[in-house]
Amino acid sequence: MKVKVGTRPPWIGLAAAAWVEVAAGSAYCFPLYSHAAKTVLGIDQRGLTMLGVANDIGENFGLVPGVLCNRLPPWSVLSVAAVLSFVGYGILWLAVSKTVIGIPYWVLWIALCIATNSSAWLGTSILVTNMRNFPLSRGTVAGILKGYVGLSAAVYTEVYTGVLHNSATHLLLCLSLGIPAVCFLSMYFVRPCTPSVEEENSSEERCHFLFTQLASVILGVYLLVSTVLDDVLGLSTHVTYALFGGMFFLLFAPLAIPVKMTLWRKKRELGSIDRLVDWSSEEISNLLIATSSSVIYASDEDILLAEGEGAIIKKKSPRRGEDFEFCEALIKADFWLLFMVYFLGVGSGVTVLNNLAQIGIAAGTEDTTILLSLFSFCNFVGRLGGGAVSEHFVRSRMLPRPIWMTLTQIIMVISYLLFASGIPATLYTSTALLGICYGVQFSVMVPTASELFGLKHFGMMYNFMLLGNPLGAFLFSGLLAGYIYDKEAARQYPGFGSSISCFGPNCFRVTFLVLAGMCTLGTVLSAVLTVRIRPVYQMLYASGSFRHPRSTSIH
Repeated sequence: MKVKVGTRPPWIGLAAAAWVEVAAGSAYCFPLYSHAAKTVLGIDQRGLTMLGVANDIGENFGLVPGVLCNRLPPWSVLSVAAVLSFVGYGILWLAVSKTVIGIPYWVLWIALCIATNSSAWLGTSILVTNMRNFPLSRGTVAGILKGYVGLSAAVYTEVYTGVLHNSATHLLLCLSLGIPAVCFLSMYFVRPCTPSVEEENSSEERCHFLFTQLASVILGVYLLVSTVLDDVLGLSTHVTYALFGGMFFLLFAPLAIPVKMTLWRKKRELGSIDRLVDWSSEEISNLLIATSSSVIYASDEDILLAEGEGAIIKKKSPRRGEDFEFCEALIKADFWLLFMVYFLGVGSGVTVLNNLAQIGIAAGTEDTTILLSLFSFCNFVGRLGGGAVSEHFVRSRMLPRPIWMTLTQIIMVISYLLFASGIPATLYTSTALLGICYGVQFSVMVPTASELFGLKHFGMMYNFMLLGNPLGAFLFSGLLAGYIYDKEAARQYPGFGSSISCFGPNCFRVTFLVLAGMCTLGTVLSAVLTVRIRPVYQMLYASGSFRHPRSTSIH
Protein backbone atom coordinates (compact mmCIF):
# COMPACT_ATOMS: atom_id res chain seq x y z
CA MET A 1 0.00 0.00 0.00
CA LYS A 2 1.31 3.46 -0.84
CA VAL A 3 0.74 6.42 1.45
CA LYS A 4 1.61 9.89 0.32
CA VAL A 5 3.02 11.46 3.42
CA GLY A 6 1.93 14.98 4.25
CA THR A 7 -0.54 15.37 1.37
CA ARG A 8 -3.71 13.78 2.76
CA PRO A 9 -4.93 15.10 6.11
CA PRO A 10 -7.35 12.84 8.00
CA TRP A 11 -10.01 15.56 7.92
CA ILE A 12 -10.96 14.55 4.37
CA GLY A 13 -11.90 11.10 5.58
CA LEU A 14 -13.77 12.52 8.57
CA ALA A 15 -15.82 14.80 6.32
CA ALA A 16 -16.73 11.93 4.00
CA ALA A 17 -17.52 9.80 7.04
CA ALA A 18 -20.44 12.09 7.89
CA TRP A 19 -22.28 10.97 4.76
CA VAL A 20 -21.42 7.32 5.26
CA GLU A 21 -22.56 7.39 8.89
CA VAL A 22 -25.90 8.90 7.88
CA ALA A 23 -26.29 6.06 5.40
CA ALA A 24 -25.28 3.61 8.13
CA GLY A 25 -28.27 4.69 10.21
CA SER A 26 -30.74 3.02 7.85
CA ALA A 27 -31.77 0.62 10.61
CA TYR A 28 -33.40 3.57 12.38
CA CYS A 29 -35.87 3.77 9.49
CA PHE A 30 -37.68 0.67 10.72
CA PRO A 31 -40.40 2.65 12.55
CA LEU A 32 -41.12 4.54 9.30
CA TYR A 33 -42.11 1.45 7.34
CA SER A 34 -42.97 -0.98 10.15
CA HIS A 35 -46.67 -0.08 10.25
CA ALA A 36 -46.98 -0.46 6.48
CA ALA A 37 -45.16 -3.79 6.62
CA LYS A 38 -47.48 -4.98 9.39
CA THR A 39 -50.56 -4.08 7.35
CA VAL A 40 -49.35 -5.49 4.03
CA LEU A 41 -48.00 -8.72 5.50
CA GLY A 42 -50.93 -9.19 7.90
CA ILE A 43 -48.76 -10.04 10.93
CA ASP A 44 -49.36 -9.39 14.61
CA GLN A 45 -47.25 -7.19 16.89
CA ARG A 46 -45.11 -10.11 18.02
CA GLY A 47 -44.29 -10.92 14.40
CA LEU A 48 -43.47 -7.25 13.83
CA THR A 49 -41.22 -7.10 16.90
CA MET A 50 -39.38 -10.18 15.63
CA LEU A 51 -38.75 -8.25 12.41
CA GLY A 52 -37.39 -5.53 14.68
CA VAL A 53 -35.06 -8.13 16.20
CA ALA A 54 -33.87 -9.00 12.68
CA ASN A 55 -33.33 -5.29 12.11
CA ASP A 56 -31.09 -5.08 15.19
CA ILE A 57 -29.25 -8.35 14.60
CA GLY A 58 -28.26 -7.24 11.13
CA GLU A 59 -27.26 -3.77 12.27
CA ASN A 60 -25.02 -4.96 15.08
CA PHE A 61 -23.57 -8.26 13.88
CA GLY A 62 -20.21 -6.89 12.84
CA LEU A 63 -17.71 -9.54 13.91
CA VAL A 64 -16.89 -10.38 10.30
CA PRO A 65 -16.16 -6.77 9.25
CA GLY A 66 -14.40 -6.36 12.60
CA VAL A 67 -11.92 -9.06 11.59
CA LEU A 68 -11.62 -8.00 7.96
CA CYS A 69 -11.04 -4.30 8.68
CA ASN A 70 -7.45 -5.20 9.70
CA ARG A 71 -6.93 -7.21 6.51
CA LEU A 72 -8.83 -5.32 3.81
CA PRO A 73 -8.76 -1.66 2.73
CA PRO A 74 -11.82 0.44 3.65
CA TRP A 75 -13.06 0.61 0.04
CA SER A 76 -13.57 -3.16 -0.09
CA VAL A 77 -15.52 -3.12 3.19
CA LEU A 78 -17.72 -0.35 1.80
CA SER A 79 -18.29 -2.42 -1.35
CA VAL A 80 -19.68 -5.30 0.70
CA ALA A 81 -22.01 -2.87 2.48
CA ALA A 82 -23.28 -1.60 -0.88
CA VAL A 83 -24.15 -5.11 -2.05
CA LEU A 84 -25.87 -6.03 1.22
CA SER A 85 -28.08 -2.94 1.26
CA PHE A 86 -29.03 -3.33 -2.41
CA VAL A 87 -30.06 -6.98 -2.01
CA GLY A 88 -31.70 -6.74 1.41
CA TYR A 89 -33.75 -3.58 0.97
CA GLY A 90 -34.53 -4.61 -2.59
CA ILE A 91 -36.27 -7.77 -1.37
CA LEU A 92 -38.19 -5.80 1.25
CA TRP A 93 -39.30 -3.34 -1.42
CA LEU A 94 -40.57 -6.18 -3.59
CA ALA A 95 -42.70 -7.43 -0.69
CA VAL A 96 -44.08 -4.15 0.69
CA SER A 97 -44.82 -2.74 -2.78
CA LYS A 98 -46.55 -6.03 -3.67
CA THR A 99 -44.39 -6.31 -6.78
CA VAL A 100 -43.85 -9.91 -5.72
CA ILE A 101 -46.71 -11.42 -3.71
CA GLY A 102 -46.40 -14.30 -1.30
CA ILE A 103 -42.78 -13.90 -0.16
CA PRO A 104 -42.50 -16.05 3.00
CA TYR A 105 -42.05 -14.34 6.36
CA TRP A 106 -38.73 -16.09 7.01
CA VAL A 107 -37.34 -14.78 3.72
CA LEU A 108 -38.25 -11.21 4.73
CA TRP A 109 -36.68 -11.78 8.15
CA ILE A 110 -33.39 -12.83 6.54
CA ALA A 111 -33.63 -10.01 4.00
CA LEU A 112 -33.96 -7.45 6.78
CA CYS A 113 -30.90 -8.94 8.52
CA ILE A 114 -28.94 -8.65 5.27
CA ALA A 115 -30.14 -5.10 4.61
CA THR A 116 -29.27 -3.69 8.02
CA ASN A 117 -26.02 -5.65 8.21
CA SER A 118 -24.74 -3.10 5.72
CA SER A 119 -24.75 -0.68 8.67
CA ALA A 120 -22.25 -2.87 10.52
CA TRP A 121 -19.88 -2.90 7.54
CA LEU A 122 -20.25 0.84 7.02
CA GLY A 123 -19.86 1.72 10.70
CA THR A 124 -16.85 -0.53 11.24
CA SER A 125 -14.99 0.79 8.22
CA ILE A 126 -15.63 4.41 9.15
CA LEU A 127 -15.08 4.19 12.89
CA VAL A 128 -11.92 2.08 12.86
CA THR A 129 -10.31 4.16 10.10
CA ASN A 130 -11.04 7.51 11.74
CA MET A 131 -10.17 6.39 15.28
CA ARG A 132 -6.75 5.40 13.96
CA ASN A 133 -6.45 8.61 11.96
CA PHE A 134 -7.15 10.62 15.15
CA PRO A 135 -5.56 8.47 17.91
CA LEU A 136 -5.30 11.35 20.40
CA SER A 137 -8.94 12.52 20.18
CA ARG A 138 -10.88 9.28 20.37
CA GLY A 139 -13.79 10.51 22.47
CA THR A 140 -14.43 13.56 20.32
CA VAL A 141 -14.17 11.63 17.06
CA ALA A 142 -16.42 8.85 18.35
CA GLY A 143 -18.98 11.44 19.46
CA ILE A 144 -19.00 13.18 16.08
CA LEU A 145 -19.28 9.97 14.06
CA LYS A 146 -21.89 8.38 16.30
CA GLY A 147 -23.70 11.72 16.34
CA TYR A 148 -24.22 11.59 12.59
CA VAL A 149 -25.57 8.05 12.95
CA GLY A 150 -28.01 9.41 15.52
CA LEU A 151 -29.06 12.16 13.11
CA SER A 152 -29.69 9.67 10.34
CA ALA A 153 -33.23 8.91 11.53
CA ALA A 154 -34.09 12.61 11.29
CA VAL A 155 -32.48 12.81 7.84
CA TYR A 156 -34.48 9.82 6.63
CA THR A 157 -37.63 11.24 8.23
CA GLU A 158 -37.12 14.49 6.31
CA VAL A 159 -36.70 12.53 3.09
CA TYR A 160 -39.67 10.28 3.94
CA THR A 161 -42.14 13.07 4.75
CA GLY A 162 -40.92 15.82 2.43
CA VAL A 163 -39.64 14.15 -0.73
CA LEU A 164 -41.21 10.69 -0.67
CA HIS A 165 -44.59 11.90 0.66
CA ASN A 166 -44.86 9.29 3.45
CA SER A 167 -44.45 6.35 1.07
CA ALA A 168 -42.91 3.28 2.73
CA THR A 169 -42.33 1.60 -0.63
CA HIS A 170 -40.47 4.61 -2.01
CA LEU A 171 -38.38 4.75 1.17
CA LEU A 172 -37.30 1.12 0.79
CA LEU A 173 -36.43 1.73 -2.86
CA CYS A 174 -34.44 4.80 -1.85
CA LEU A 175 -32.49 2.76 0.72
CA SER A 176 -31.82 0.00 -1.80
CA LEU A 177 -30.33 2.42 -4.35
CA GLY A 178 -29.14 5.36 -2.25
CA ILE A 179 -26.85 3.55 0.22
CA PRO A 180 -24.77 1.88 -2.52
CA ALA A 181 -24.46 5.26 -4.23
CA VAL A 182 -23.05 6.84 -1.04
CA CYS A 183 -20.63 3.92 -0.62
CA PHE A 184 -19.20 4.20 -4.13
CA LEU A 185 -18.92 8.00 -3.96
CA SER A 186 -17.04 7.95 -0.64
CA MET A 187 -14.61 5.10 -1.35
CA TYR A 188 -11.81 7.37 -2.52
CA PHE A 189 -11.94 9.56 0.58
CA VAL A 190 -12.31 7.00 3.39
CA ARG A 191 -8.83 5.53 3.79
CA PRO A 192 -5.95 5.44 6.28
CA CYS A 193 -4.14 8.78 6.33
CA THR A 194 -1.12 10.24 8.01
CA PRO A 195 -2.45 10.27 11.59
CA SER A 196 -3.19 13.54 13.32
CA VAL A 197 -0.68 13.75 16.18
CA GLU A 198 -1.79 17.19 17.30
CA GLU A 199 -3.30 17.44 20.72
CA GLU A 200 -7.00 18.22 20.68
CA ASN A 201 -6.43 21.31 22.81
CA SER A 202 -4.14 22.89 20.21
CA SER A 203 -5.85 25.91 18.72
CA GLU A 204 -6.18 24.67 15.13
CA GLU A 205 -7.28 21.16 16.06
CA ARG A 206 -9.77 22.50 18.57
CA CYS A 207 -11.25 24.92 16.03
CA HIS A 208 -11.68 22.14 13.49
CA PHE A 209 -13.46 19.89 15.96
CA LEU A 210 -15.64 22.74 17.20
CA PHE A 211 -16.63 23.64 13.65
CA THR A 212 -17.57 20.03 12.89
CA GLN A 213 -19.57 19.74 16.10
CA LEU A 214 -21.30 23.07 15.50
CA ALA A 215 -22.20 22.07 11.93
CA SER A 216 -23.76 18.84 13.16
CA VAL A 217 -25.71 20.67 15.89
CA ILE A 218 -27.07 23.16 13.35
CA LEU A 219 -28.06 20.26 11.11
CA GLY A 220 -29.84 18.52 14.00
CA VAL A 221 -31.80 21.62 14.98
CA TYR A 222 -32.62 22.31 11.35
CA LEU A 223 -34.01 18.81 10.85
CA LEU A 224 -36.11 18.93 14.02
CA VAL A 225 -37.58 22.34 13.19
CA SER A 226 -38.27 21.28 9.59
CA THR A 227 -40.16 18.18 10.70
CA VAL A 228 -42.24 20.08 13.24
CA LEU A 229 -43.08 22.89 10.78
CA ASP A 230 -44.10 20.41 8.11
CA ASP A 231 -46.36 18.57 10.55
CA VAL A 232 -47.94 21.68 12.09
CA LEU A 233 -48.22 24.01 9.07
CA GLY A 234 -48.42 21.54 6.19
CA LEU A 235 -45.72 23.18 4.06
CA SER A 236 -46.07 23.43 0.29
CA THR A 237 -44.09 21.22 -2.05
CA HIS A 238 -41.73 24.04 -3.07
CA VAL A 239 -40.92 24.93 0.54
CA THR A 240 -40.40 21.26 1.36
CA TYR A 241 -37.91 20.85 -1.45
CA ALA A 242 -36.15 24.05 -0.39
CA LEU A 243 -35.78 22.67 3.15
CA PHE A 244 -34.45 19.44 1.72
CA GLY A 245 -31.84 21.43 -0.23
CA GLY A 246 -30.81 23.18 2.98
CA MET A 247 -30.33 19.82 4.66
CA PHE A 248 -28.22 18.66 1.74
CA PHE A 249 -26.04 21.78 2.03
CA LEU A 250 -25.50 21.31 5.79
CA LEU A 251 -24.40 17.72 5.25
CA PHE A 252 -21.55 19.08 3.13
CA ALA A 253 -20.40 21.50 5.86
CA PRO A 254 -17.57 19.30 7.27
CA LEU A 255 -15.89 19.42 3.86
CA ALA A 256 -15.05 23.07 4.56
CA ILE A 257 -12.18 21.97 6.80
CA PRO A 258 -10.13 19.98 4.23
CA VAL A 259 -10.93 22.63 1.58
CA LYS A 260 -9.62 25.33 3.90
CA MET A 261 -6.53 23.27 4.74
CA THR A 262 -5.84 22.65 1.08
CA LEU A 263 -6.16 26.30 0.09
CA TRP A 264 -4.63 28.17 3.03
CA ARG A 265 -2.72 25.97 5.40
CA LYS A 266 1.05 26.24 5.11
CA LYS A 267 2.99 23.02 4.74
CA ARG A 268 4.63 22.20 8.07
CA GLU A 269 6.98 19.53 6.87
CA LEU A 270 9.24 20.84 4.11
CA GLY A 271 10.40 18.28 1.65
CA SER A 272 7.77 15.70 2.53
CA ILE A 273 5.07 16.70 0.04
CA ASP A 274 5.98 14.42 -2.83
CA ARG A 275 7.71 11.67 -0.90
CA LEU A 276 6.17 8.22 -1.35
CA VAL A 277 6.69 5.69 1.39
CA ASP A 278 5.85 2.04 0.94
CA TRP A 279 4.33 0.54 4.06
CA SER A 280 2.92 -2.89 4.65
CA SER A 281 -0.51 -3.18 6.28
CA GLU A 282 1.10 -4.23 9.56
CA GLU A 283 3.47 -1.26 9.57
CA ILE A 284 0.60 1.14 8.88
CA SER A 285 -1.40 -0.41 11.71
CA ASN A 286 1.52 -0.04 14.11
CA LEU A 287 1.97 3.61 13.13
CA LEU A 288 -1.69 4.41 13.57
CA ILE A 289 -1.89 2.68 16.92
CA ALA A 290 1.25 4.08 18.53
CA THR A 291 1.45 7.63 17.23
CA SER A 292 0.99 9.14 20.68
CA SER A 293 4.18 7.55 22.00
CA SER A 294 7.74 7.86 20.85
CA VAL A 295 8.72 5.00 18.57
CA ILE A 296 11.94 3.05 19.00
CA TYR A 297 12.99 1.01 15.96
CA ALA A 298 15.06 -2.10 16.54
CA SER A 299 15.62 -5.34 14.75
CA ASP A 300 14.36 -8.64 16.15
CA GLU A 301 17.98 -9.66 16.87
CA ASP A 302 18.57 -6.47 18.87
CA ILE A 303 15.43 -7.04 20.92
CA LEU A 304 16.32 -10.66 21.68
CA LEU A 305 19.85 -9.63 22.67
CA ALA A 306 18.51 -6.88 24.90
CA GLU A 307 16.08 -9.29 26.54
CA GLY A 308 18.91 -11.74 27.22
CA GLU A 309 21.00 -9.01 28.85
CA GLY A 310 18.06 -7.88 30.99
CA ALA A 311 17.73 -4.48 29.32
CA ILE A 312 14.16 -5.23 28.24
CA ILE A 313 11.57 -7.05 30.29
CA LYS A 314 8.97 -8.57 28.01
CA LYS A 315 5.52 -8.76 29.50
CA LYS A 316 3.73 -12.10 29.32
CA SER A 317 0.29 -10.53 29.00
CA PRO A 318 -0.90 -6.96 28.33
CA ARG A 319 -2.17 -4.65 31.03
CA ARG A 320 -5.33 -2.61 30.74
CA GLY A 321 -4.59 0.31 28.44
CA GLU A 322 -2.31 -1.73 26.19
CA ASP A 323 -3.13 -3.61 23.00
CA PHE A 324 -5.01 -6.83 23.72
CA GLU A 325 -5.66 -9.77 21.48
CA PHE A 326 -9.39 -10.43 21.26
CA CYS A 327 -9.11 -13.71 23.19
CA GLU A 328 -7.07 -11.98 25.91
CA ALA A 329 -9.79 -9.36 26.35
CA LEU A 330 -12.49 -12.02 26.66
CA ILE A 331 -11.08 -13.27 29.97
CA LYS A 332 -11.02 -9.81 31.57
CA ALA A 333 -13.76 -8.85 34.04
CA ASP A 334 -13.74 -5.23 32.80
CA PHE A 335 -14.57 -6.40 29.27
CA TRP A 336 -17.70 -8.19 30.44
CA LEU A 337 -18.68 -5.41 32.80
CA LEU A 338 -18.55 -2.95 29.90
CA PHE A 339 -20.54 -5.35 27.74
CA MET A 340 -23.24 -5.83 30.40
CA VAL A 341 -23.57 -2.09 31.04
CA TYR A 342 -23.85 -1.41 27.32
CA PHE A 343 -26.29 -4.30 26.82
CA LEU A 344 -28.63 -3.11 29.57
CA GLY A 345 -28.52 0.50 28.36
CA VAL A 346 -28.92 0.11 24.59
CA GLY A 347 -30.85 -3.15 24.77
CA SER A 348 -33.61 -1.45 26.72
CA GLY A 349 -33.44 1.71 24.61
CA VAL A 350 -33.72 -0.12 21.29
CA THR A 351 -36.87 -1.81 22.58
CA VAL A 352 -38.54 1.59 22.76
CA LEU A 353 -37.11 2.64 19.39
CA ASN A 354 -38.38 -0.48 17.61
CA ASN A 355 -41.85 -0.01 19.08
CA LEU A 356 -41.92 3.79 18.94
CA ALA A 357 -44.68 3.97 16.32
CA GLN A 358 -46.89 1.60 18.32
CA ILE A 359 -46.08 3.42 21.57
CA GLY A 360 -47.21 6.68 19.98
CA ILE A 361 -50.40 5.13 18.60
CA ALA A 362 -51.20 3.54 21.96
CA ALA A 363 -50.79 6.97 23.59
CA GLY A 364 -53.17 8.56 21.06
CA THR A 365 -50.58 10.32 18.87
CA GLU A 366 -51.74 10.67 15.27
CA ASP A 367 -48.38 11.43 13.64
CA THR A 368 -45.56 9.34 15.10
CA THR A 369 -42.91 10.78 12.76
CA ILE A 370 -42.43 13.68 15.20
CA LEU A 371 -41.63 11.17 17.93
CA LEU A 372 -39.03 9.52 15.74
CA SER A 373 -37.53 12.87 14.73
CA LEU A 374 -37.40 13.97 18.40
CA PHE A 375 -35.77 10.71 19.44
CA SER A 376 -33.28 11.03 16.58
CA PHE A 377 -32.30 14.59 17.47
CA CYS A 378 -31.91 13.79 21.17
CA ASN A 379 -30.01 10.62 20.30
CA PHE A 380 -27.65 12.80 18.27
CA VAL A 381 -27.26 15.25 21.17
CA GLY A 382 -26.40 12.38 23.49
CA ARG A 383 -23.85 10.91 21.12
CA LEU A 384 -22.15 14.20 20.31
CA GLY A 385 -22.35 15.54 23.86
CA GLY A 386 -21.32 12.26 25.45
CA GLY A 387 -18.15 12.14 23.40
CA ALA A 388 -17.25 15.80 23.98
CA VAL A 389 -18.10 15.92 27.70
CA SER A 390 -16.37 12.65 28.52
CA GLU A 391 -13.30 13.80 26.58
CA HIS A 392 -13.18 17.06 28.57
CA PHE A 393 -13.44 15.44 31.98
CA VAL A 394 -11.10 12.56 31.18
CA ARG A 395 -8.41 15.10 30.27
CA SER A 396 -9.04 17.61 33.05
CA ARG A 397 -10.02 15.28 35.92
CA MET A 398 -8.96 11.83 34.69
CA LEU A 399 -12.59 10.85 35.25
CA PRO A 400 -13.35 7.41 33.73
CA ARG A 401 -15.80 7.62 30.86
CA PRO A 402 -18.25 4.97 32.19
CA ILE A 403 -19.33 7.39 34.93
CA TRP A 404 -21.49 9.01 32.25
CA MET A 405 -23.13 5.67 31.52
CA THR A 406 -23.95 5.47 35.21
CA LEU A 407 -25.57 8.90 35.33
CA THR A 408 -27.52 8.48 32.10
CA GLN A 409 -28.88 5.07 33.05
CA ILE A 410 -30.29 6.65 36.21
CA ILE A 411 -32.13 9.10 33.95
CA MET A 412 -33.25 6.19 31.75
CA VAL A 413 -34.91 4.62 34.79
CA ILE A 414 -36.86 7.86 35.30
CA SER A 415 -37.81 7.93 31.61
CA TYR A 416 -39.20 4.39 31.68
CA LEU A 417 -41.22 5.18 34.77
CA LEU A 418 -42.65 8.22 32.96
CA PHE A 419 -43.57 6.01 30.01
CA ALA A 420 -45.19 3.49 32.35
CA SER A 421 -47.26 6.19 34.04
CA GLY A 422 -49.25 6.63 30.83
CA ILE A 423 -49.59 10.40 31.30
CA PRO A 424 -49.93 11.84 27.76
CA ALA A 425 -48.15 15.08 28.68
CA THR A 426 -44.94 13.15 29.51
CA LEU A 427 -44.68 11.27 26.20
CA TYR A 428 -42.44 13.78 24.44
CA THR A 429 -40.39 14.53 27.57
CA SER A 430 -39.66 10.88 28.25
CA THR A 431 -38.84 10.27 24.57
CA ALA A 432 -36.37 13.18 24.57
CA LEU A 433 -34.67 12.07 27.80
CA LEU A 434 -34.41 8.50 26.59
CA GLY A 435 -32.96 9.61 23.24
CA ILE A 436 -30.18 11.62 24.93
CA CYS A 437 -29.26 8.84 27.35
CA TYR A 438 -29.43 6.18 24.64
CA GLY A 439 -26.96 8.18 22.54
CA VAL A 440 -24.51 8.59 25.42
CA GLN A 441 -24.17 4.80 25.77
CA PHE A 442 -22.72 4.59 22.23
CA SER A 443 -20.31 7.50 22.35
CA VAL A 444 -18.90 6.45 25.74
CA MET A 445 -18.57 2.73 25.00
CA VAL A 446 -16.51 3.26 21.83
CA PRO A 447 -13.52 5.20 23.29
CA THR A 448 -13.69 3.24 26.56
CA ALA A 449 -13.16 -0.05 24.73
CA SER A 450 -10.25 1.41 22.74
CA GLU A 451 -8.60 2.88 25.84
CA LEU A 452 -8.88 -0.27 27.94
CA PHE A 453 -7.96 -2.80 25.26
CA GLY A 454 -6.14 -0.84 22.54
CA LEU A 455 -6.71 -0.07 18.86
CA LYS A 456 -4.94 -3.06 17.35
CA HIS A 457 -8.05 -5.29 17.44
CA PHE A 458 -10.53 -2.54 18.14
CA GLY A 459 -12.78 -3.55 15.23
CA MET A 460 -13.46 -6.97 16.75
CA MET A 461 -14.01 -5.68 20.28
CA TYR A 462 -16.25 -2.84 19.17
CA ASN A 463 -18.45 -5.16 17.13
CA PHE A 464 -18.63 -7.71 19.93
CA MET A 465 -19.92 -4.97 22.24
CA LEU A 466 -22.54 -4.08 19.63
CA LEU A 467 -24.06 -7.54 20.03
CA GLY A 468 -25.67 -6.19 23.20
CA ASN A 469 -28.08 -4.28 20.98
CA PRO A 470 -29.74 -7.23 19.15
CA LEU A 471 -29.58 -9.36 22.29
CA GLY A 472 -31.56 -6.72 24.14
CA ALA A 473 -33.97 -6.36 21.22
CA PHE A 474 -34.63 -10.11 21.19
CA LEU A 475 -35.16 -10.41 24.94
CA PHE A 476 -36.95 -7.16 25.74
CA SER A 477 -38.71 -6.40 22.44
CA GLY A 478 -39.24 -9.71 20.67
CA LEU A 479 -40.09 -11.87 23.68
CA LEU A 480 -41.46 -9.34 26.18
CA ALA A 481 -42.91 -6.24 24.51
CA GLY A 482 -44.52 -8.05 21.56
CA TYR A 483 -46.14 -10.69 23.77
CA ILE A 484 -47.61 -8.17 26.23
CA TYR A 485 -48.82 -5.89 23.41
CA ASP A 486 -50.64 -8.70 21.58
CA LYS A 487 -52.13 -10.02 24.81
CA GLU A 488 -53.55 -6.59 25.70
CA ALA A 489 -54.78 -6.00 22.12
CA ALA A 490 -56.59 -9.36 22.16
CA ARG A 491 -58.19 -8.42 25.47
CA GLN A 492 -59.41 -5.10 24.07
CA TYR A 493 -60.69 -6.51 20.77
CA PRO A 494 -61.39 -10.24 21.12
CA GLY A 495 -61.96 -12.08 17.85
CA PHE A 496 -60.57 -9.33 15.57
CA GLY A 497 -57.52 -11.22 14.30
CA SER A 498 -53.79 -10.74 14.87
CA SER A 499 -52.93 -7.44 13.13
CA ILE A 500 -55.02 -5.14 15.35
CA SER A 501 -53.61 -2.15 17.22
CA CYS A 502 -53.56 -1.73 20.98
CA PHE A 503 -54.56 1.50 22.73
CA GLY A 504 -53.88 2.79 26.23
CA PRO A 505 -51.02 2.68 28.76
CA ASN A 506 -51.43 -1.03 29.51
CA CYS A 507 -50.04 -1.95 26.08
CA PHE A 508 -46.46 -1.32 27.25
CA ARG A 509 -46.66 -0.63 31.01
CA VAL A 510 -45.20 -3.95 32.18
CA THR A 511 -42.48 -3.67 29.53
CA PHE A 512 -41.43 -0.25 30.76
CA LEU A 513 -41.29 -1.41 34.38
CA VAL A 514 -39.02 -4.31 33.39
CA LEU A 515 -36.79 -1.94 31.40
CA ALA A 516 -36.54 0.35 34.42
CA GLY A 517 -35.36 -2.60 36.49
CA MET A 518 -32.74 -3.52 33.87
CA CYS A 519 -31.31 0.00 33.86
CA THR A 520 -31.19 -0.01 37.65
CA LEU A 521 -28.94 -3.08 37.41
CA GLY A 522 -26.94 -1.32 34.67
CA THR A 523 -26.41 1.66 36.95
CA VAL A 524 -24.89 -0.55 39.66
CA LEU A 525 -22.62 -2.40 37.24
CA SER A 526 -21.38 0.79 35.58
CA ALA A 527 -20.54 2.26 38.99
CA VAL A 528 -18.48 -0.87 39.76
CA LEU A 529 -16.70 -0.59 36.40
CA THR A 530 -15.92 3.08 36.99
CA VAL A 531 -14.25 2.32 40.33
CA ARG A 532 -12.28 -0.59 38.88
CA ILE A 533 -10.78 1.32 35.94
CA ARG A 534 -10.03 4.61 37.71
CA PRO A 535 -6.30 3.71 38.05
CA VAL A 536 -6.14 2.99 34.31
CA TYR A 537 -7.36 6.46 33.43
CA GLN A 538 -5.02 8.03 35.97
CA MET A 539 -2.17 6.30 34.12
CA LEU A 540 -3.37 7.11 30.59
CA TYR A 541 -4.21 10.78 31.20
CA ALA A 542 -1.75 11.73 33.95
CA SER A 543 -0.21 14.40 31.70
CA GLY A 544 -3.59 15.84 30.65
CA SER A 545 -3.55 14.06 27.28
CA PHE A 546 -3.67 10.48 26.11
CA ARG A 547 -0.43 8.58 26.60
CA HIS A 548 -0.15 5.15 25.00
CA PRO A 549 1.55 2.74 27.42
CA ARG A 550 4.51 0.77 26.19
CA SER A 551 4.32 -2.97 25.88
CA THR A 552 7.89 -3.37 27.11
CA SER A 553 9.79 -1.86 30.01
CA ILE A 554 13.30 -0.60 29.26
CA HIS A 555 15.79 -0.23 32.11
